[in-house]
Amino acid sequence: MSLRHAVLGLLARRPSTGYELARMFDLSLRSAWHAKHSQIYPELAKLEELGWAEVVSRGPRGSKTYALTDAGHSELRRWLVEVPPDRGQRNEGAVRLFLGQLLGPEDRRAVFERDVAYVEQEEAELRALRDDLDPDEPFAAQVDLGLRINAVLLEWLREQASRD
Repeated sequence: MSLRHAVLGLLARRPSTGYELARMFDLSLRSAWHAKHSQIYPELAKLEELGWAEVVSRGPRGSKTYALTDAGHSELRRWLVEVPPDRGQRNEGAVRLFLGQLLGPEDRRAVFERDVAYVEQEEAELRALRDDLDPDEPFAAQVDLGLRINAVLLEWLREQASRD
């Protein structure tokens, strides 16, 4: 996946500033893709150079609100429909879940309980995000998917934590 296409997708949702995009990465995409503020701003400039995004307003302290152009919508559609996804990924959490089985019972329980706490916190944040979304929001289904995945993951983590 490219940061470029993730930013295009978020801009397709609604025009946004770099700060708003970084916040959306933190709230909705962090388990799939992490992007720092310092990565998003240069990417927005590249999107503007390519003609895929444009500045639609300027705010205080030089902030810029970007929106997708027709060419940006076309590129996002092309990437989503025509380019097969790279299903390979690096996920340290998944590697730790895989290798956690090698630990003794006490350490294993501590590791899985730590992960239970993390997923419970993420679930609370997703529920808050869902409650703030308009029902017609294009990404409401993805928030629901995140909640469903977390429910299954929590059940599994709790089973692993309780193993002797």
